Amino acid sequence: MSDVEAVPLDLLDRRTVRVRARNVAIAAVVVAAALGGVVSLFAGPVGFVTTLVIVAVPLLVLAWTESRKTITLRGHEVVARALGSRAVDVHRATRLELFVMDLRGARTINVLIGGAPKGKAITVSLAMYAGTGGRELGIYSLRRFADALAGNEDTRALVLSQLVVAQLRAEARGEAAPNRPLYQLASLAPQGRMAQRLQPDAVAKFVAAL
Repeated sequence: MSDVEAVPLDLLDRRTVRVRARNVAIAAVVVAAALGGVVSLFAGPVGFVTTLVIVAVPLLVLAWTESRKTITLRGHEVVARALGSRAVDVHRATRLELFVMDLRGARTINVLIGGAPKGKAITVSLAMYAGTGGRELGIYSLRRFADALAGNEDTRALVLSQLVVAQLRAEARGEAAPNRPLYQLASLAPQGRMAQRLQPDAVAKFVAAL
């Protein structure tokens, strides 16, 4: 496996990820300190410290983990690394879901892949849009990811592969973001929900109409 090319599947660059992780860490400390201050009115300094540890530590660990997380495609395996590593064989994946995250005006469209070899699940972010612009995985990464999905005989994987290929064709034609399939799918998801799964039948009909 060491000779297999590692294709990056990280939507955000490392600098952006580190900045986000730092902001989460700062927010965690501020919130924990504020809650600790309230608790200390009744429980004194011990209550302040206890609250600070209980609230801040898990969030700090989460921020640190996210700052180290990378996702790559090695052959037909998606590998996620942070504190440890997880791998999912795309060709043998049995869980294939498309979902949209809506957070602070930005919509991220993701593919969740789960299954062999150890029943793990990994989320790959394909694109993030805000307004009429956004950020998308690079052309080469999308192409290789589409190829890996096409190697899975599950109909859902083939639909997702065709969706990514349609996205690449739209980019090759120089289409603006609102005319690209991933943007259109992200826009179709109802507002007001942080995370929402797109129904496979609806995605299949959308792709068939492209």
